Amino acid sequence: MSATRRQVLARASALGAGIAFTGALSELFAGTAAAQNLGHSGYGPLVPDPHGLLDLPEGFRYTVLSREGDPLRSGEGPVPSHHDGMAAFAGRGGRTHLVRNHENRATARIPVPTVPGITYDPAGKGGCTALALDSRNRVLAEHVAIAGTAVNCAGGRTPWGTWLTCEETEDKAGTNGYAKDHGFIFEVHPTDPHRTGAVPLTAMGRFQHEAIAIDPGTGIVYETEDAFLKPFGLFYRFLPERPLGGVGSLRAGGRLQAMRVPGVPDLSTIQETGTSFDHVEWVDVPDPLAASTPTRLQDYGRGGITHAQKLEGCYWGGAGVYFVSSFARSADGSAADHYGQIWRYDPRRRRLTLVVVFGPDTDVQLPGESPDNICLAPSGGLMVCEDGNGAQHVFGVTRKGEVYAMARGRQNIGTAEQPEWGEFAGVTFSPDGETMYVNCYTPGTTFAVTGPWRR
Repeated sequence: MSATRRQVLARASALGAGIAFTGALSELFAGTAAAQNLGHSGYGPLVPDPHGLLDLPEGFRYTVLSREGDPLRSGEGPVPSHHDGMAAFAGRGGRTHLVRNHENRATARIPVPTVPGITYDPAGKGGCTALALDSRNRVLAEHVAIAGTAVNCAGGRTPWGTWLTCEETEDKAGTNGYAKDHGFIFEVHPTDPHRTGAVPLTAMGRFQHEAIAIDPGTGIVYETEDAFLKPFGLFYRFLPERPLGGVGSLRAGGRLQAMRVPGVPDLSTIQETGTSFDHVEWVDVPDPLAASTPTRLQDYGRGGITHAQKLEGCYWGGAGVYFVSSFARSADGSAADHYGQIWRYDPRRRRLTLVVVFGPDTDVQLPGESPDNICLAPSGGLMVCEDGNGAQHVFGVTRKGEVYAMARGRQNIGTAEQPEWGEFAGVTFSPDGETMYVNCYTPGTTFAVTGPWRR
């Protein structure tokens, strides 16, 4: 079902979207709550927003929860720049708590304000902020949840209700003015940040982290590495000393391992959906702190290790972990080209399966339509944040492989001659499934989207 450019453009005309893919989408929902709901082919065409922020289908509406530069409700400073990964947690009395990453580099316009007790490195401009919402999505509180980190891209939630925020950098102390090494994962409590503090989980590795997912049965943590240029990143697992031990338990340490698929040095070479590999191997990372050599370049012995370009989204579904390779380009040194893959690893069978391939035969310019942040939707499908050129979308994907535009950003951060739109990130749903929360990366904006989700 790979698409030609003409097919892509025809679909774009009908739905306001241009993403095409192949794959058995039902695989992604096996054993999940989403599998119990009927899929659909979308909610209709997008309606232009008269306020110029967010186009949605008829019947849906948005609320702006927080914008870059506005004062934090806590009075700690302004809302920081670069809204990225995010998760929603259930609170008391119908409340929802959001924890939101800020992917701030050393050049960021508005840093995360430093707060005593929850600041790792005062020179770091990244971190997380947290929002508390009532049942009507009114903001009750907004505060810094961790500060002094760097390039907080994505992460993942824990079974005990905290957020693991990931630094997508390998900068050491002395680089970009930093006083400490960066490239770690930090645990963040959504309501009591001082309970988790700003402690790097060093045993989980120092590399260009993107996202994590935790096996709720064993407590094993799976981690993606977003390496854009060769040598590309690895897919890791962390075996904690105190699996499923609750808040702070990951500080006890554990073993970091990297995935080896025998005979497959680069995942981009696999193009046929449904292709599976049994007996996947896991090799101990020689130096998780990467004191002298990045983890992806270390010596993994005979057989080497398996790499992949742009490993990003990661989540647990059913009895396996899914992870995304946003794209692969031979021009960057990848062994083959693709416009996005979704892989599933079944730990019980030690089996890796290519579930979805996004548009490998289209001639749509990369990296447009590359899948980035991804989440399961309560309506029975996926929501995928686009990360590319041109107008940016949140796409819905049904189990039957139908793709539709759920949202389109209208915030032009470029010029009339050279328009540029801020990408979407951090898509997630409220615990009751009635609200979709999503960020616009630049200018940093957090939206709550409500409407007939179960229609």
